[in-house]
Amino acid sequence: MQENSTTTTDKYSDEELIRNLPGFENKYITVNGIRLHYVVGGQGKPLVCLPGWPQTWYSLHPVAMQLAKEYRVIIVDVRGMGTSEKPESGYDKKTMATDIQKLVMHLGFEKVSLMGHDIGGMIAMSFAFNFPELTEKLIVIDGSHPSEGLYQMPLIPSPGTFNEKMDSEMPYAWWMGFNQVKGLPEQLLEGRFHLLQEWLFKYVMIDESKMTALERAVYANAYNDKESIRASNAWYQTFNKDIEDVKHYQKLPMPVLGIGSYISYNYMNYGLPFVADDLEVVGIMDSGHYLFEEKPQEVLEIILPFLAS
Repeated sequence: MQENSTTTTDKYSDEELIRNLPGFENKYITVNGIRLHYVVGGQGKPLVCLPGWPQTWYSLHPVAMQLAKEYRVIIVDVRGMGTSEKPESGYDKKTMATDIQKLVMHLGFEKVSLMGHDIGGMIAMSFAFNFPELTEKLIVIDGSHPSEGLYQMPLIPSPGTFNEKMDSEMPYAWWMGFNQVKGLPEQLLEGRFHLLQEWLFKYVMIDESKMTALERAVYANAYNDKESIRASNAWYQTFNKDIEDVKHYQKLPMPVLGIGSYISYNYMNYGLPFVADDLEVVGIMDSGHYLFEEKPQEVLEIILPFLAS
């Protein structure tokens, strides 16, 4: 069942933000037992885009208009994100990929290409693993499916590596542990999520000024309540299940493109060949984690030829 969302004057609402993407429109749909929000625009082959933490569909706006010149672009607020529903369970990447599969089937597409950033990259990979017959091409940007390598992440940083910017050789992602904790983050961050967000953007971006004041306000608003913090942390709390799932998957048969920032390129270049044969991995080494904001044109110059080839 397709529904229209309620009209609101909130300047950070989907209805107001979509004005920044002429030709796109908001949609809501109930699939796999939950209500999802997505935006859609453009014509051509379908490209499903999945955002990451701590962002929403709006993180694709620096590249969405250009992509929509060639493709039917569907940007989804995944389970627990933005104005999509935030149930108590179902945050393992296989279930979240099934949400997307049900959406794809409802929209009537025989095959789609997928592009995921961060957590969205994990979900996009799970979709490709579980529904290869529906997957034309796969793009993962600074995030790939959880694997046993996560167990090797340090509890404390190596001496001299925990500075103002994330160290590419010895990255210290302390929030991966913090987000595992149930109950406490909501209590600490409700109404104050911008404090974590501002620190994070500065730490993982080379040029944090590329994350605009509006974008910061949109994401702070989206994660500022207990339910949103609980739901988004659940993406991390299911990593053990995700790691077990990936042990049973076959290698990806479709063309796969990995794009890494200075933080993630080496890790993606090492790890992705274990799960994909038809693979290209590209580094944008003068960008931090939020590549759509820091280097949108460079991202497009890599994505568009891959999709068209």
